[in-house]
Amino acid sequence: MSNQSTQKLSLLDRFLTLWIFLAMAIGVLLGATVPEVSGILNELRLDTVSLPIAIGLIWMMYPPLARVKYEELSRLFGAKRAFALSLVQNWIIGPALMFALAWVFLPDMPEYRMGLIIVGLARCIAMVLVWNQLAKGDSELCAVLVALNSVFQMIMYSILAYIYITFLPSLLTGTPTWFAEYSWILGILGVPSWILSLTGAAVVNVSIIDIAKGVIIYLGIPLFAGMITRYSLIRRRGKEWYDGYFVKKLAPTALIGLLFTVIMMFSLQGGKIISLPYDVLRIAIPLVLYFVIMFLISYVMSWRLGFSYENTATIAFTAASNNFELAIAVTIGVFGIASGQAFAAVIGPLLEVPVLINMVNISLWLRNKLFKKEITPIPKEITR
Repeated sequence: MSNQSTQKLSLLDRFLTLWIFLAMAIGVLLGATVPEVSGILNELRLDTVSLPIAIGLIWMMYPPLARVKYEELSRLFGAKRAFALSLVQNWIIGPALMFALAWVFLPDMPEYRMGLIIVGLARCIAMVLVWNQLAKGDSELCAVLVALNSVFQMIMYSILAYIYITFLPSLLTGTPTWFAEYSWILGILGVPSWILSLTGAAVVNVSIIDIAKGVIIYLGIPLFAGMITRYSLIRRRGKEWYDGYFVKKLAPTALIGLLFTVIMMFSLQGGKIISLPYDVLRIAIPLVLYFVIMFLISYVMSWRLGFSYENTATIAFTAASNNFELAIAVTIGVFGIASGQAFAAVIGPLLEVPVLINMVNISLWLRNKLFKKEITPIPKEITR
């Protein structure tokens, strides 16, 4: 990991993985020493989730959504190629890739598999702004794509979640005849037996209504609150004050909601967490592969289509990053805070910073290899 890149991150972002590990430890300790915490949390509920936890989930979504520049959406008409490419990468390639990786690496763990698929559907709206800045991408294009993803998630998230969690798995596991007939060919090619057992894996049917409710509560409420906050305060105090002061003060508070949720989650799962290092590893492998593969695919696609380095970096990081806050909120809202789906979703932030900061360094390295013609040399007069 480059020291230069990490030094540009804020203290909170730089040590995000450490904060989450500490929150996990506090949660496990709390669950062991105060077992009645689960009863306290269940006294007040919002839908199927404890009200204090629901407030934490909504709050961790609110600051990044208040930061989104929704007014920049009008620029989409001037960036149709970038918009179209990003749409394909974020909503077709990304979910399909995570679906494939989840089934390949977790065929026997349906709860973890669903958690990863839900992560793959949640497109990034916050940290991508940081990665894009570090990689010297196009900040204006990034703002447009983030705004687009924020709005598009409200419309498509529950539909795609139903397709990838219930519909496609039912087709995959519901065709043992043809699979068994030709599985001997895969055996000759050396495909492991656990992959050949895909059709025997369990499928959990999830209602599209359940997913939609979670999205409306944990994305809809903070999305509209963020929009109202942005437009009303910019009108009163100006855009410079809002983006330069208010957002910088508000943004770090999202971490409070995330860490509170992690503490509560691990307090309810207690000692179970300590005994699952192998599960964490199995979840981490497809996640890391997803980050790397998605970034490289998107980067090469953008470069081959003739985009500038700034646009290429922005489109690639927008496609490779994910909104773990939304994934955690949806898995908790639909499956419960102690579910395997929520556990898989919370592993994501642990890996996001170390993996994506390395993608920043790779992006800058590729810039020198693939975009040499764009780098303007410094005039000799200036260096004298």
